[in-house]
This record gives sequence, C-alpha cells and structure tokens, in this order.
Amino acid sequence: MLAHPLDLADPHAAAVAAEETELLEVIYVEVAGAYWKGDSDNAQLQRLYATAFFTQEELDEHMKKIEEAKRRDHRVLGKQLELFTVSPLVGSGLILWLPKGAVIRQTLEDYLKSELRRRGYDAVYTPNIGRIELYQISGHFPYYSESQFPPIDLSEREGEQAGEGERYLLKPMNCPHHIMIYKSKPRSYRDLPVRLAEFGTVYRYEQSGELSGMTRVRGFTQDDAHIFCTEEQVADEVRGCLEMTQTVLKSLGMENYRVRLGFRDPSSDKYVGSSEVWDRAEAAIQQVAEEMNLPGREPEPGEAAFYGPKIDFVVTDCIGREWQLGTVQLDYNLPSTERFALEYIGADNQPHRPVMIHRAPLGSMERFVGVLIEHFAGAFPLWLAPEQVRVVTVSEKSEAYGQEIEKQFRSAGFRVTGDYRGQKLGAKIREAQLELIPYMVVVGEKDAQEKTVTLRDRIDGDLGAMPTERALARLRQEIEEKTVRQTAEVSQVAVDRGAKNEY
Repeated sequence: MLAHPLDLADPHAAAVAAEETELLEVIYVEVAGAYWKGDSDNAQLQRLYATAFFTQEELDEHMKKIEEAKRRDHRVLGKQLELFTVSPLVGSGLILWLPKGAVIRQTLEDYLKSELRRRGYDAVYTPNIGRIELYQISGHFPYYSESQFPPIDLSEREGEQAGEGERYLLKPMNCPHHIMIYKSKPRSYRDLPVRLAEFGTVYRYEQSGELSGMTRVRGFTQDDAHIFCTEEQVADEVRGCLEMTQTVLKSLGMENYRVRLGFRDPSSDKYVGSSEVWDRAEAAIQQVAEEMNLPGREPEPGEAAFYGPKIDFVVTDCIGREWQLGTVQLDYNLPSTERFALEYIGADNQPHRPVMIHRAPLGSMERFVGVLIEHFAGAFPLWLAPEQVRVVTVSEKSEAYGQEIEKQFRSAGFRVTGDYRGQKLGAKIREAQLELIPYMVVVGEKDAQEKTVTLRDRIDGDLGAMPTERALARLRQEIEEKTVRQTAEVSQVAVDRGAKNEY
C-alpha cells in the first residue's frame, strides 16, 4: 500500500505521488480545510486525502478496516450503550459520564488506586483553579497560554484596574499543585522518594474543530502522579513507573505497544533548562528503556515535554490503529532554582535538589475510556463491564427464583440485573446479547427445583446447567484474574491517533 496526502496547498504533492509508482487503485478518503502555510489569517483551502493501492485485495482490506473503525466509533457506541453524552448547554468538549460509563471509570480508578497503594503512593487532592503566578513560575502559562482558557481576572471585584488584581487559571496541569504540596514542609533524604497521586481534573482550550468525542476534549481527568526523588533513585523510580504502566495495559489485553523516547529538538527554543541537564535526563531514561528491553525505544527528537524528556506508550488497538496513552516524564527543570527551588536535606546535612518524575499510566480517563470503547467495540471484559450478569427467566413462573439468584449474585459483588418480563426467552437473550452483557443466568422451573442455573456466555453461548456456587466461582475467578477473552488481531498498523501528553 502507498498512502500520500494530496495537499492542494502543495501543488507538487500529486505529481510526486504519481511519479513514485504506477497506481492501480485510488480511493478517496477524506476532505478537510487547510489554511495556506498553516496561518489562519490566510485563505482557507480544500485538502483531499487519498490512499493508493497496488491490488484490489489491498483496497478491499483497507475498506474493511474503515468499515470496522466506523462500527467501533466510540461516539456512536457511547450513545447506544449509554456511557457518556455531551450537552451543548454544558459546553463543547465537556464530558457528562452517564451511570454505565461512570461504572467503567470508577472500576478503572479503583484498580489503579489499589496499585498505587501497593507501590507506596500517597493520595492528594488539589483545587481546579490556581493563581496565574503559579503557572508563570512553572512556565506552563507563557509556553501554552494559547491552549488554555483565558485567565479569570478579579480586578474589578477587588476595586482594582484591569490586570492589577488577582488572576486565576482553570488548572491546565496538576504538577504545580503537587510541587506546592512537596514544599509544604521541610524534606529529608530519608523521606524520599515522595510519591503523590491524584485523579486530577484539568482544562485545556481546544479549538472547536479539533474536539472529538472523549478522545479530544476541553476538560479531562488524569490518573496523575509525581515522584520527588534523589538522582540516585531515578532509575529505580522510572523503572517502577514503566512496570506499573505495563501491568495496567496487560490487565486490559493491550500488550501490542511500542515505547517512544521523546527527546528535545536542539534547534528549538521551546525547552527550558541547560543542555547539560537535558543530556543527563535523556541518558537516564534511555538506559532504563534499554535495561527493560522495551519495544521500540528509539529516540524521537522534538517529542519531549518543554521541561524534560519522556517515555510514551504507543498502543496498537485490535484493528491496527496507534494511540498514545501512558507516559513517564523525567524533569530536572521544575525543581530548579529558576523555577520552584525544591530542596531536601541530604545525609551531609546540606540542601540538595530533588529530581521530579511525572507519570500517568492511562493518560486521561476520558481519552482512555474512549480508546477502550473502540478497542473492545463496547464488549468489555467481565471485570470492567458496566453490567456483568443478567438473570433471565424462562417464564413468569420462575420470577421468584430469579430474584433469589439475582440477590445472591449482587451479594457476591457482581453488577447484576434481572429480566422478568413475560416475553419469549429467545427475545430476552437476544436483547442481552445486543447490549453486550458478558453473562446471562437463565433460570426456569427445573432450575428452581434443583437449585441450579443455566449459564450463558456472550462469546461461547450456552454453558449448561450448574450449581449456583459453581457459576459464582467461575465468574469470580475471571474477574480476579482480569481475563480478557476476545480481541481481534491485525497485521498492519494504521495512523497514529495519539495526542500530546504533556503536564
């Protein structure tokens, strides 16, 4: 396959593509607007995207993937499965989690919180706004003011001239707040590493044309944490962050990934800090990536955050698309004298500068759940499904027994509902299948007499009659092991749909 973006803003593009090879099949893919030379003050042009193939078979395979991507579109499935919604009255790019979607998010958060406790993190909470001076010190405001909501100016309320009173920002990042928690008391080398974790909500001003369902939003919650450690502890702490990200991705069956080492572009002036500090930081994360034999791990200049290099996990979903998700970022700059002047007292009783590590295994809850919806096509594994079990009665005569079984499953910790309507059994089973319920527990008069249930699997169908305790044990084991039983395999990687993961 050959893929060339035919950009009318560049009249040579089509000619170059035609000269490279003889194309047998060409398919029109997408139309978009483009400003001349990328400047919104210039005229808007029309951009055509086309993909060319050597054979009809390649074209057919490409079309199949496009149709599969449409079928998995999280914006469509999110509405059908009642997971989330966006209200124009609330605001574009602001996600409203519906009860079923909230179950998925809460389940992920509970799982991550248990991992954080096991790995020695302390939970913190911070406000959704902060004084603009905080972000000026961190460098976030001057560097990214165009992607932030305008400051909240309190001058008029305080009887001051515009700009002379206090000004606040909707929180664009969590790290400055965590830094101030670190600075709230003196620290000793015996206290380090300090690991602070928060599911912190932040806000970014995305252009309306860039918003897309849950994957490109204006308000999102990061599974955020910041580690303050000595330079000698950096390798072990980075390794711990990478191992946690691997554990989380494995629990979701997302083991097809590569890592991207984001280094600075020496020719750019967007980065803060000296070349010596950057060289040291880049060498540290590259060494850990090599020692862990992470897939990919080739340095990519220009992909660093403005304050330090990073390791991004780029995950390939089950139809071959790449998504940038988890990230680990090393930072010598925010703790520096020029920024927040962080300190700890070393064994020599002298002040020393800690190193800071930013990490988020999922990136943001909104984006990650949007990716999961498409990855699983809404058919979540049992441990993550909003509704795990549905009790279905053969007839109204077995309703009392069905309610008894429902109560047993609920008492055992399952998310369960019951369908006791007087409809045909086949219709109720089909409805549960369409709603992607992992398991159905079918009960009839014979089950009531023998104290059994008939377990029906969304994937494998009828599993037969069995004692209730056996059915409970089987499903409980699947949840405890976080089993992922069904994902598709693909051979070809499609376009990277990643987003910048900077703090």
